[in-house]
Amino acid sequence: MSSPEETSDHPSLSVARTVVCAILGLSFAVGVPGNSFVIWTICGQMKERTPTVVLILHLSIADLLVLVTMPLWIYSFASAWTFGIVACKALAFVVYCSMYVSIFLITALSLERFLAISYPFAAQRWKKKTTTPLAVFLIWFLSIAFGATIVPFQEMVDTEGGLQCAARSYDNNSQEAACLLLETVVGFILPFAIISTCYACIGRRIGRMTCPSKRRSARLMASVVIAFGLCWFPHHVFNLLSVASLLTEDPHPEASQALGRVAEMGVYIASSVAFISSCINPLLYAFAARNVRSSARFTKFSKLFEQINPVSRQESPKETPYPNEQEKTTSMEII
Repeated sequence: MSSPEETSDHPSLSVARTVVCAILGLSFAVGVPGNSFVIWTICGQMKERTPTVVLILHLSIADLLVLVTMPLWIYSFASAWTFGIVACKALAFVVYCSMYVSIFLITALSLERFLAISYPFAAQRWKKKTTTPLAVFLIWFLSIAFGATIVPFQEMVDTEGGLQCAARSYDNNSQEAACLLLETVVGFILPFAIISTCYACIGRRIGRMTCPSKRRSARLMASVVIAFGLCWFPHHVFNLLSVASLLTEDPHPEASQALGRVAEMGVYIASSVAFISSCINPLLYAFAARNVRSSARFTKFSKLFEQINPVSRQESPKETPYPNEQEKTTSMEII
């Protein structure tokens, strides 16, 4: 998380800090119990976990890791950062690592939904014991690698209200622009290009589905994607404004300064809004589970997650509208 340097030129920052603290506090209050309940449900009540459920589990873990840092951020914005440079860099790493984990997991969920609906037989490969753990390992490995790029540049800044863990120090404008572009392209633009393609294909087939659980799971995953996109979109927009400000500094200094001021003030609020993505998923699960019937042994959450199965045993022919002639012949022989 980054914020502008607090000076007398920005009297609105005190109001902005209050808004930021309120957003972070609400995210913590809702997200910690919500994600903890999701993790408990999956780990404690589900013996068999489909690949989709495993990805949801790790998404909740990543969200929870960010949310447990909230009290330190709130204290910092309310007073000052008193935890030292090591903690500053460590918490920034956790936040950005979680951002990459979340978007990569959501991309994997979208690909899995696409395969499950468009190519259900190919989706059976996800059921191999080694496939999902390998995918999760690669996601965490890449996220740690990309998240670590923030560590060398994260610094504390001295403001009128005291030290804040809210600045990055770069050697030059080109280095700063490259880092911001890496964050936005890898952490948002490329994944959402893949996600949009997957759900464009899913949208054309969802009307032909006869299995209610598959329609429900497709819509649930789509809502998770939309929520994440809405929460992080402002942050990356202001990232791009910062890049534009850096690249226009020499040819158009006045325009560069104007863009820089907008980006500074905007990213302050936008970064806190991004944290909402860490608390919203359990609310989406609860909304999706409201009509799910459950017995005394299982919560509605566990029933919902049990129904999120990439390949239904009762696959309808309408969901696989293009069977080959060999499959048709086999079906006739069975009849």
